Amino acid sequence: MRTTRYGAGFLALALALTACGGAGESDGGGQQAATDSAVGVTKDTVVIGTHQPLTGPAAPGYSKISAGARAVYQAINDGGGINGRKIDYKVEDDGYNPTKTVEVVKKLVLQDKVFAIVGGLGTPTHSKVVDYLNSEGVPDLLVSSGALAWDNPQKAPMTFGYQVDYTREGKIQGKYVKDTFAGKKVGYFTQNDDVGRDTQAGLDQFVKDQVVVKQGYDSANTDVTPQLSALKAAGAEVVVCACIPAFTALAILAAAKIGYKPQFVVSSIGADPATLSGLLQDFAKRGGASVSSGQLLAGLIGTGYLPDVAQTSDPWVAYFKGVHDKYIPKEPFTNTVLFGMVQAYTFGQALKAAGPDPTRQKVVDAMSSGSLKGPGLTPFGFSKDSHAGYTGAYVFKINPDVTTTVVQPPAVTDRGTGAITPYAGERATPEQVNLVSK
Repeated sequence: MRTTRYGAGFLALALALTACGGAGESDGGGQQAATDSAVGVTKDTVVIGTHQPLTGPAAPGYSKISAGARAVYQAINDGGGINGRKIDYKVEDDGYNPTKTVEVVKKLVLQDKVFAIVGGLGTPTHSKVVDYLNSEGVPDLLVSSGALAWDNPQKAPMTFGYQVDYTREGKIQGKYVKDTFAGKKVGYFTQNDDVGRDTQAGLDQFVKDQVVVKQGYDSANTDVTPQLSALKAAGAEVVVCACIPAFTALAILAAAKIGYKPQFVVSSIGADPATLSGLLQDFAKRGGASVSSGQLLAGLIGTGYLPDVAQTSDPWVAYFKGVHDKYIPKEPFTNTVLFGMVQAYTFGQALKAAGPDPTRQKVVDAMSSGSLKGPGLTPFGFSKDSHAGYTGAYVFKINPDVTTTVVQPPAVTDRGTGAITPYAGERATPEQVNLVSK
């Protein structure tokens, strides 16, 4: 068996380290007035923008989302664009810093005059700009966060979620833990914001009486040994981790360092096996340690709502793999990259549905129409009364070779106390959607 050695400094990581790109990357009045206008639209282009953590504590793992999105936009543009218009995709680095998020989003809106913000990433970051975007009448589409705040059509009519919300996901995780680990002591390790609060609201519906300890983390502090030590001291046999990828990896390494071997159950935001494998190796190396990612990840339970990139027979995985191989062949084809690809494709669908003369209001109406179908294994919740993204998840286990096995098929639920029900609806194929007709 491979020896695992832990250096004393592997948790003292400066996650301001990751410089995966720079700010300003680009390819090329009132709310009613704004939504009815064609801001950001010319006869041959549509300008959109996003804020992403290309550097900072969330960059490890998430910095590649925009690479996946950009590849899809390039494929769309090479296919003639949407209704004859090419998409100009502007990416601003906010470093996962809410103050910076406000700065770069205002730049995108006021200087770059984007048609929409698409896929803005982060709960603590995006929450600082959602009111601004709505007051300015800027479509705020497919937010890269599962916070419930994005599903509020009356207060935030321009904002739409994308990924499954944390409460729905927490319910599905909670029921799985209750059914599979009945009687086991449960601990929570969650981010200290709506990620943690919304997730716990779902979990508590099923495992509240099993919970013995709750620990949170701040993304500015990479030393999570105290929290893992507290989980161990409380006797938590199952640890539910609502964590961004870097902190899933840090939690696993901290647990190994103190000889703690709980059953980890990880939310979709931090459970991509390939991303975690790379982070474990990288973080351990920086701390002078040698680890086996396969040993550390084997048995970890995660949730997801998009097909795994290893499912090569899936028509959507095959489609996006083709895009990946043509446009970003040097990037690993991970579920994190796929997340950005699906997000971009979904925006393309909404833009196409907005018609040959798109306005901001028309694209919002397209999002609300309920007509968007495609890659996800559960349906979107989009309607005039709901701006929720994907409405459910499946459960998987990571194997020793870092592949995954589905242990519970897709199920859907609501954000309240409604039942969790299996979902077996049919998905449209890429050929049926036919986003770009060459």
